[in-house]
Amino acid sequence: MPIINISVTGKPDAALSARIAKEVTGITATQLRKDPTITAVAISYVDPQHWFAGGKSLARHGANTFWLDIKVVDGTNTKLELEAYLEAIFAAFSHLLGTVHEESYAFVHEVPAAAYGYGGKTQEFRFISGRLKAA
Repeated sequence: MPIINISVTGKPDAALSARIAKEVTGITATQLRKDPTITAVAISYVDPQHWFAGGKSLARHGANTFWLDIKVVDGTNTKLELEAYLEAIFAAFSHLLGTVHEESYAFVHEVPAAAYGYGGKTQEFRFISGRLKAA
């Protein structure tokens, strides 16, 4: 159930987008235990001449970069899981994009279960419903 927004440097490339979505969804399932069948990924591209790090464009740096922003329910992952996730994401993007600038970012938002959901139901509703069914 996470929503993952990703920005990368480069021109829009459907094949690269598919590889990114597959890799990130897999890492998210493995490292954060998120169901890949309800993981959403949106990818956007930014010309490297319009993305700056340290005051210079990525085109001048001769590198690529990414920004990954994922929302998950708070308390569903440990610090060690989050650490492993970030390490795996950086490794994956280095493989997918080639030379990745150190100032590439991944941000995991841990949001309240009562304020996050899909299909018109919050994750808190799903948790409580599941507990009631188990009882």
